[in-house]
Amino acid sequence: MEQLTYAVPCLMGVEGLVAQELRDMGCEQVQAENGRVLCQGGWETLARLNLNCRYGERVLLLVGEFTARSFEELFQGTKALPWEEFLGREDAFPVTGSSLTSQLHSVPDCQAIVKKALVERLKEKYHLSWFPESGPLHRVRFRILKDKVSVMLDTSGEGLHKRGYRRESNLAPLKETLAAALCKLSRLRPDGHLIDPFCGSGTVLIEGALLAGNIAPGIHRSFQAEEWPQMEGKLWRRERERARDLERRDGTFTAQGYDIDPGAVALTLENARKAGVREKITAQVRDVEGFLEEGPYGCVVCNPPYGERMLDGEEARRLVGVMGRAFQPRRGWSYGILTPEPDFEKLYGRRADKRRKLYNGMIPCQFYQYFKGERGTRP
Repeated sequence: MEQLTYAVPCLMGVEGLVAQELRDMGCEQVQAENGRVLCQGGWETLARLNLNCRYGERVLLLVGEFTARSFEELFQGTKALPWEEFLGREDAFPVTGSSLTSQLHSVPDCQAIVKKALVERLKEKYHLSWFPESGPLHRVRFRILKDKVSVMLDTSGEGLHKRGYRRESNLAPLKETLAAALCKLSRLRPDGHLIDPFCGSGTVLIEGALLAGNIAPGIHRSFQAEEWPQMEGKLWRRERERARDLERRDGTFTAQGYDIDPGAVALTLENARKAGVREKITAQVRDVEGFLEEGPYGCVVCNPPYGERMLDGEEARRLVGVMGRAFQPRRGWSYGILTPEPDFEKLYGRRADKRRKLYNGMIPCQFYQYFKGERGTRP
């Protein structure tokens, strides 16, 4: 079986989650780096990753890596890679990329060099002087980090956070991949009870339901590589059948959402219907000040509004105090709050049992977790 190398970029702080899910999918040589995870597998792995990755942002096929400190080294390094193994005579291959802390810092110039090297390689292999680029799209992405060049093919198309259920959203929506990571970090159980008192468009609730039911997040969408000749239709069908066989639809998981905006509540329920988990989710209009710990156990996961998102600074800080009074330590209950507020613990009134640095878009945040019950034990 042909072994290919894949790179799965991800939000900073969730590399460990991505690495573990790749191992769980049967990937080999899994290696976590800052902002991405590498692994190896065959062509079926390409489909499996796209369908099942909850926390990764996209799946890139790594064609090769090399060091380049000059445009000539970039050209020769790119040209030396076996592009004809992936690109046909008519395939489209636009080039995009990034450069960070490298001597080659002009991205447009690097883009032009990579494209030229690709064309020259394919000219020699196909004996053509011109390429129509009218066939299947193979988007080429390069990353130059500290003079190390990674050249890749984007297999996903739209980012993996676009599951297909959230075509509409409220203000400042939480990215689906981050919402899924928050649920996983909160150790959400298949029989758990999830609550989001600031549910917005329902992303946390829906991702929690997908996680609890082991439902593949990409099961309802398509991917760029489905058009590639190497990726036979039966391969995709087989991986989709595999994903559906692993679902747990008969679990007792439930999720509740609250929001002060009736429009947000309606949007949550509509998005849950599109995601196929409507039967697991309820939502109603309620302020967080009216929060009640109903039942013997619960897992609260939320991304409350704050100054850089929806509220002015003073109102956002006041809201933290409200949460501190509403979310009381209790055996069987846990609370996870994602926020950039630097004085969160002081305003909340208690030190977190655990905290983790994450990024909500470009905003550095902390995920504060409270899971010790009234006797100081983990629920």
